[in-house]
Amino acid sequence: MRACANLCRRNLCPLWRSSSQYCTENSSKVKIFDRNLKRTQRDRAAWLMRPNDSLLDTVAENLLDRLEDCKRTFPTALCMGGSLEPIMRLIRGCGGIEKLIMMDASYDMVKLCKEAEQDLPNKNVETSFIVADEEFLPVNECSLDLVISSLGLHWTNDLPGAMIQSRLALKPDGLFLAAILGGETLKELRIACTVAQMEREGGISPRLSPLAQVRDAGNLLTRAGFTLPGVDVDEYTVRYDSALELIEHLRAMGETNALFQSSKILKRETALTAAVYESMFAAEDGTIPATFQVIYMTGWREHPSQQKAKTRGSAAISFKDIQKQFGGGS
Repeated sequence: MRACANLCRRNLCPLWRSSSQYCTENSSKVKIFDRNLKRTQRDRAAWLMRPNDSLLDTVAENLLDRLEDCKRTFPTALCMGGSLEPIMRLIRGCGGIEKLIMMDASYDMVKLCKEAEQDLPNKNVETSFIVADEEFLPVNECSLDLVISSLGLHWTNDLPGAMIQSRLALKPDGLFLAAILGGETLKELRIACTVAQMEREGGISPRLSPLAQVRDAGNLLTRAGFTLPGVDVDEYTVRYDSALELIEHLRAMGETNALFQSSKILKRETALTAAVYESMFAAEDGTIPATFQVIYMTGWREHPSQQKAKTRGSAAISFKDIQKQFGGGS
Protein backbone atom coordinates (compact mmCIF):
# COMPACT_ATOMS: atom_id res chain seq x y z
CA MET A 1 0.00 0.00 0.00
CA ARG A 2 2.88 2.36 0.81
CA ALA A 3 4.43 1.68 -2.59
CA CYS A 4 1.08 2.40 -4.23
CA ALA A 5 0.77 5.68 -2.33
CA ASN A 6 4.28 6.70 -3.41
CA LEU A 7 3.41 5.87 -7.01
CA CYS A 8 0.25 7.96 -6.85
CA ARG A 9 2.22 10.84 -5.34
CA ARG A 10 4.71 10.73 -8.23
CA ASN A 11 1.97 10.55 -10.85
CA LEU A 12 0.25 13.61 -9.37
CA CYS A 13 3.43 15.65 -9.07
CA PRO A 14 1.85 18.91 -10.40
CA LEU A 15 -0.74 18.63 -7.62
CA TRP A 16 1.74 18.24 -4.79
CA ARG A 17 3.09 21.20 -2.86
CA SER A 18 5.82 21.08 -0.26
CA SER A 19 4.32 21.14 3.24
CA SER A 20 6.94 23.68 4.34
CA GLN A 21 5.63 26.11 1.73
CA TYR A 22 2.33 26.33 3.58
CA CYS A 23 3.68 25.87 7.10
CA THR A 24 1.67 27.76 9.70
CA GLU A 25 4.30 27.88 12.43
CA ASN A 26 4.41 31.68 12.27
CA SER A 27 0.77 32.33 11.36
CA SER A 28 -0.54 32.28 14.93
CA LYS A 29 1.12 33.02 18.25
CA VAL A 30 -1.35 30.88 20.20
CA LYS A 31 -0.98 27.19 19.40
CA ILE A 32 -4.09 25.24 20.36
CA PHE A 33 -4.16 22.67 17.59
CA ASP A 34 -1.32 20.62 16.15
CA ARG A 35 -1.75 21.39 12.47
CA ASN A 36 0.73 18.70 11.40
CA LEU A 37 -1.26 16.12 13.39
CA LYS A 38 -4.50 17.37 11.86
CA ARG A 39 -2.99 17.04 8.41
CA THR A 40 -2.05 13.44 9.20
CA GLN A 41 -5.56 12.75 10.49
CA ARG A 42 -7.07 14.08 7.28
CA ASP A 43 -4.68 11.94 5.24
CA ARG A 44 -6.05 8.94 7.15
CA ALA A 45 -9.63 10.15 6.72
CA ALA A 46 -9.16 10.20 2.95
CA TRP A 47 -8.67 6.42 3.10
CA LEU A 48 -11.44 5.80 5.64
CA MET A 49 -14.09 8.25 4.42
CA ARG A 50 -17.54 6.76 3.95
CA PRO A 51 -19.18 7.30 0.54
CA ASN A 52 -22.14 9.69 0.72
CA ASP A 53 -21.84 10.28 4.48
CA SER A 54 -25.31 11.48 5.50
CA LEU A 55 -24.06 13.98 8.10
CA LEU A 56 -21.47 15.59 5.82
CA ASP A 57 -23.92 15.66 2.91
CA THR A 58 -26.63 17.30 5.03
CA VAL A 59 -24.29 20.04 6.24
CA ALA A 60 -23.01 20.65 2.71
CA GLU A 61 -26.56 20.83 1.32
CA ASN A 62 -27.70 23.30 3.98
CA LEU A 63 -24.62 25.45 3.38
CA LEU A 64 -25.12 25.50 -0.39
CA ASP A 65 -28.82 26.30 0.04
CA ARG A 66 -27.68 29.82 0.95
CA LEU A 67 -26.46 30.27 -2.62
CA GLU A 68 -30.00 29.72 -3.84
CA ASP A 69 -31.07 32.81 -1.89
CA CYS A 70 -28.61 35.00 -3.83
CA LYS A 71 -29.66 36.61 -7.11
CA ARG A 72 -26.09 37.22 -8.29
CA THR A 73 -23.68 34.64 -9.66
CA PHE A 74 -20.23 33.62 -8.41
CA PRO A 75 -18.00 32.71 -11.37
CA THR A 76 -14.86 31.92 -9.32
CA ALA A 77 -15.16 29.93 -6.09
CA LEU A 78 -12.74 28.49 -3.55
CA CYS A 79 -13.67 25.52 -1.37
CA MET A 80 -11.17 25.01 1.43
CA GLY A 81 -10.73 22.23 3.97
CA GLY A 82 -13.40 20.18 5.70
CA SER A 83 -15.96 18.31 3.60
CA LEU A 84 -14.46 18.86 0.17
CA GLU A 85 -15.93 15.88 -1.63
CA PRO A 86 -19.61 16.51 -0.66
CA ILE A 87 -19.27 20.19 -1.62
CA MET A 88 -17.72 19.34 -4.99
CA ARG A 89 -20.43 16.76 -5.68
CA LEU A 90 -23.40 18.90 -4.59
CA ILE A 91 -22.32 22.32 -5.88
CA ARG A 92 -23.13 21.45 -9.49
CA GLY A 93 -25.50 24.04 -10.94
CA CYS A 94 -25.30 26.30 -7.88
CA GLY A 95 -24.42 29.99 -7.99
CA GLY A 96 -23.38 30.12 -11.64
CA ILE A 97 -19.90 28.83 -10.76
CA GLU A 98 -17.54 28.58 -13.74
CA LYS A 99 -14.22 27.98 -11.99
CA LEU A 100 -13.92 25.93 -8.78
CA ILE A 101 -10.72 25.66 -6.72
CA MET A 102 -10.54 22.75 -4.26
CA MET A 103 -7.98 23.28 -1.48
CA ASP A 104 -6.90 21.25 1.54
CA ALA A 105 -3.79 20.89 3.69
CA SER A 106 -3.97 17.11 3.20
CA TYR A 107 -2.46 15.79 -0.02
CA ASP A 108 -4.44 12.55 0.21
CA MET A 109 -7.72 14.43 0.66
CA VAL A 110 -7.05 16.57 -2.42
CA LYS A 111 -6.07 13.45 -4.35
CA LEU A 112 -9.37 11.80 -3.32
CA CYS A 113 -11.33 14.79 -4.64
CA LYS A 114 -9.38 14.80 -7.88
CA GLU A 115 -10.15 11.13 -8.44
CA ALA A 116 -13.85 11.72 -7.64
CA GLU A 117 -13.95 14.60 -10.14
CA GLN A 118 -12.45 12.38 -12.84
CA ASP A 119 -15.19 9.78 -12.23
CA LEU A 120 -17.96 12.40 -12.55
CA PRO A 121 -16.53 15.26 -14.62
CA ASN A 122 -18.44 18.52 -14.89
CA LYS A 123 -17.79 20.08 -18.30
CA ASN A 124 -19.44 23.35 -17.28
CA VAL A 125 -17.07 23.97 -14.37
CA GLU A 126 -13.29 24.23 -14.59
CA THR A 127 -12.00 22.50 -11.44
CA SER A 128 -8.47 22.84 -10.09
CA PHE A 129 -6.83 21.34 -7.00
CA ILE A 130 -4.17 22.74 -4.69
CA VAL A 131 -2.55 21.62 -1.44
CA ALA A 132 -2.44 24.53 0.99
CA ASP A 133 -3.31 25.50 4.55
CA GLU A 134 -6.39 27.49 5.57
CA GLU A 135 -4.18 29.55 7.88
CA PHE A 136 -2.13 30.79 4.92
CA LEU A 137 -4.17 31.17 1.75
CA PRO A 138 -2.04 31.19 -1.43
CA VAL A 139 -4.65 33.30 -3.20
CA ASN A 140 -4.35 36.80 -4.64
CA GLU A 141 -6.37 39.61 -3.12
CA CYS A 142 -9.72 40.38 -4.79
CA SER A 143 -9.53 37.27 -6.98
CA LEU A 144 -12.56 35.24 -5.80
CA ASP A 145 -16.32 35.68 -5.91
CA LEU A 146 -17.08 32.99 -3.34
CA VAL A 147 -15.24 31.27 -0.48
CA ILE A 148 -16.77 28.13 1.03
CA SER A 149 -15.60 26.11 4.02
CA SER A 150 -17.70 23.20 5.25
CA LEU A 151 -16.58 21.82 8.63
CA GLY A 152 -12.95 22.84 8.36
CA LEU A 153 -12.22 26.22 9.94
CA HIS A 154 -12.83 25.13 13.55
CA TRP A 155 -9.41 23.42 13.44
CA THR A 156 -7.45 26.62 12.73
CA ASN A 157 -5.32 28.18 15.47
CA ASP A 158 -6.20 31.68 14.26
CA LEU A 159 -9.82 31.58 13.16
CA PRO A 160 -10.24 35.40 12.89
CA GLY A 161 -7.03 35.57 10.86
CA ALA A 162 -8.20 32.84 8.48
CA MET A 163 -11.51 34.64 8.01
CA ILE A 164 -9.73 37.96 7.37
CA GLN A 165 -7.63 36.28 4.67
CA SER A 166 -10.82 34.90 3.14
CA ARG A 167 -12.34 38.39 3.06
CA LEU A 168 -9.24 39.86 1.43
CA ALA A 169 -9.29 37.12 -1.22
CA LEU A 170 -12.87 38.05 -2.15
CA LYS A 171 -13.78 40.63 -4.74
CA PRO A 172 -16.04 43.50 -3.58
CA ASP A 173 -19.52 42.07 -2.95
CA GLY A 174 -18.01 38.57 -2.74
CA LEU A 175 -19.62 36.00 -0.46
CA PHE A 176 -18.12 34.01 2.42
CA LEU A 177 -19.95 30.84 3.49
CA ALA A 178 -18.74 28.64 6.32
CA ALA A 179 -20.01 25.87 8.56
CA ILE A 180 -18.14 25.03 11.76
CA LEU A 181 -18.85 22.69 14.64
CA GLY A 182 -20.25 24.47 17.70
CA GLY A 183 -19.60 24.04 21.39
CA GLU A 184 -22.51 21.63 21.96
CA THR A 185 -21.00 19.10 19.57
CA LEU A 186 -20.42 15.66 21.13
CA LYS A 187 -21.70 16.84 24.51
CA GLU A 188 -22.55 13.24 25.42
CA LEU A 189 -18.99 12.10 24.75
CA ARG A 190 -17.57 15.03 26.74
CA ILE A 191 -19.68 14.06 29.75
CA ALA A 192 -18.69 10.39 29.48
CA CYS A 193 -14.98 11.26 29.22
CA THR A 194 -15.18 13.55 32.25
CA VAL A 195 -17.01 10.99 34.40
CA ALA A 196 -14.63 8.16 33.44
CA GLN A 197 -11.49 10.21 34.13
CA MET A 198 -12.77 11.62 37.41
CA GLU A 199 -13.66 8.15 38.68
CA ARG A 200 -10.46 6.42 37.61
CA GLU A 201 -7.79 9.12 37.58
CA GLY A 202 -9.11 11.74 39.99
CA GLY A 203 -8.81 14.50 37.40
CA ILE A 204 -9.40 15.32 33.77
CA SER A 205 -7.27 16.09 30.74
CA PRO A 206 -8.54 17.52 27.44
CA ARG A 207 -9.79 14.71 25.22
CA LEU A 208 -12.05 16.77 22.93
CA SER A 209 -11.16 19.98 21.18
CA PRO A 210 -12.62 23.34 22.28
CA LEU A 211 -15.18 24.72 19.84
CA ALA A 212 -16.72 28.13 19.23
CA GLN A 213 -19.99 29.10 20.87
CA VAL A 214 -22.93 30.48 18.90
CA ARG A 215 -22.53 33.91 20.49
CA ASP A 216 -18.96 34.08 19.16
CA ALA A 217 -19.83 33.54 15.50
CA GLY A 218 -21.31 36.99 14.85
CA ASN A 219 -18.37 38.63 16.58
CA LEU A 220 -15.97 36.63 14.41
CA LEU A 221 -17.64 37.82 11.22
CA THR A 222 -17.62 41.46 12.38
CA ARG A 223 -14.02 41.25 13.57
CA ALA A 224 -12.99 39.84 10.19
CA GLY A 225 -14.57 42.87 8.49
CA PHE A 226 -17.51 41.18 6.77
CA THR A 227 -20.65 43.17 6.11
CA LEU A 228 -24.24 41.92 6.42
CA PRO A 229 -23.19 39.11 8.77
CA GLY A 230 -25.60 36.23 9.29
CA VAL A 231 -25.44 33.33 11.74
CA ASP A 232 -27.78 30.41 12.30
CA VAL A 233 -27.48 27.06 14.04
CA ASP A 234 -28.64 23.50 13.44
CA GLU A 235 -28.25 20.49 15.69
CA TYR A 236 -28.11 16.98 14.28
CA THR A 237 -28.42 13.84 16.36
CA VAL A 238 -26.79 10.77 14.87
CA ARG A 239 -27.39 7.34 16.42
CA TYR A 240 -24.68 4.69 16.57
CA ASP A 241 -24.67 1.04 17.58
CA SER A 242 -21.82 1.69 20.03
CA ALA A 243 -19.40 4.35 21.23
CA LEU A 244 -16.65 2.64 19.27
CA GLU A 245 -18.65 3.10 16.07
CA LEU A 246 -18.87 6.83 16.87
CA ILE A 247 -15.09 7.01 17.27
CA GLU A 248 -14.61 5.26 13.93
CA HIS A 249 -16.96 7.77 12.28
CA LEU A 250 -15.00 10.68 13.77
CA ARG A 251 -11.79 9.19 12.38
CA ALA A 252 -13.37 8.79 8.95
CA MET A 253 -14.38 12.46 9.02
CA GLY A 254 -10.95 13.61 10.25
CA GLU A 255 -12.56 15.06 13.39
CA THR A 256 -10.48 13.38 16.11
CA ASN A 257 -8.60 15.33 18.78
CA ALA A 258 -5.64 17.44 17.61
CA LEU A 259 -4.89 19.45 20.76
CA PHE A 260 -1.25 20.26 21.53
CA GLN A 261 -1.74 19.76 25.27
CA SER A 262 -3.78 16.58 25.21
CA SER A 263 -2.44 13.46 26.89
CA LYS A 264 -0.75 11.26 24.30
CA ILE A 265 -1.47 8.03 26.21
CA LEU A 266 -4.98 6.75 26.87
CA LYS A 267 -4.85 4.90 30.16
CA ARG A 268 -6.58 1.55 30.42
CA GLU A 269 -9.04 2.84 33.01
CA THR A 270 -9.99 5.82 30.84
CA ALA A 271 -10.82 3.43 28.02
CA LEU A 272 -13.93 2.63 30.06
CA THR A 273 -15.40 5.81 28.59
CA ALA A 274 -17.27 3.69 26.04
CA ALA A 275 -18.99 1.74 28.82
CA VAL A 276 -19.85 4.96 30.68
CA TYR A 277 -21.22 6.50 27.48
CA GLU A 278 -23.49 3.56 26.79
CA SER A 279 -24.68 3.27 30.39
CA MET A 280 -25.62 6.97 30.55
CA PHE A 281 -27.09 7.61 27.10
CA ALA A 282 -28.08 4.32 25.43
CA ALA A 283 -31.65 4.08 24.18
CA GLU A 284 -33.95 1.09 24.62
CA ASP A 285 -32.84 -0.34 21.29
CA GLY A 286 -29.19 -0.20 22.42
CA THR A 287 -28.13 2.68 20.17
CA ILE A 288 -26.40 5.77 21.52
CA PRO A 289 -26.93 9.39 20.40
CA ALA A 290 -24.23 11.86 19.39
CA THR A 291 -25.04 15.55 18.98
CA PHE A 292 -23.41 17.64 16.26
CA GLN A 293 -24.05 21.37 16.54
CA VAL A 294 -23.28 23.17 13.29
CA ILE A 295 -22.92 26.96 13.12
CA TYR A 296 -23.51 28.45 9.67
CA MET A 297 -21.89 31.82 8.95
CA THR A 298 -22.54 34.19 6.06
CA GLY A 299 -20.66 37.39 5.32
CA TRP A 300 -20.00 39.71 2.38
CA ARG A 301 -17.06 41.85 1.35
CA GLU A 302 -18.05 45.50 1.44
CA HIS A 303 -19.47 47.04 -1.71
CA PRO A 304 -21.23 50.41 -2.34
CA SER A 305 -24.38 48.65 -3.58
CA GLN A 306 -25.00 46.97 -0.21
CA GLN A 307 -27.56 48.41 2.18
CA LYS A 308 -26.10 50.32 5.11
CA ALA A 309 -27.44 51.57 8.41
CA LYS A 310 -28.21 55.27 8.64
CA THR A 311 -25.74 57.42 10.51
CA ARG A 312 -26.45 57.95 14.19
CA GLY A 313 -28.72 60.91 14.88
CA SER A 314 -30.21 61.05 11.37
CA ALA A 315 -33.64 59.72 12.39
CA ALA A 316 -36.56 62.07 11.67
CA ILE A 317 -38.85 60.61 14.36
CA SER A 318 -38.15 59.30 17.86
CA PHE A 319 -39.26 56.02 19.37
CA LYS A 320 -41.16 58.01 21.99
CA ASP A 321 -43.31 59.59 19.25
CA ILE A 322 -43.91 56.16 17.69
CA GLN A 323 -44.98 54.79 21.06
CA LYS A 324 -47.48 57.63 21.50
CA GLN A 325 -48.80 57.26 17.96
CA PHE A 326 -49.59 53.57 18.36
CA GLY A 327 -50.87 53.88 21.92
CA GLY A 328 -48.19 51.75 23.45
CA GLY A 329 -47.43 54.19 26.26
CA SER A 330 -48.69 53.76 29.80
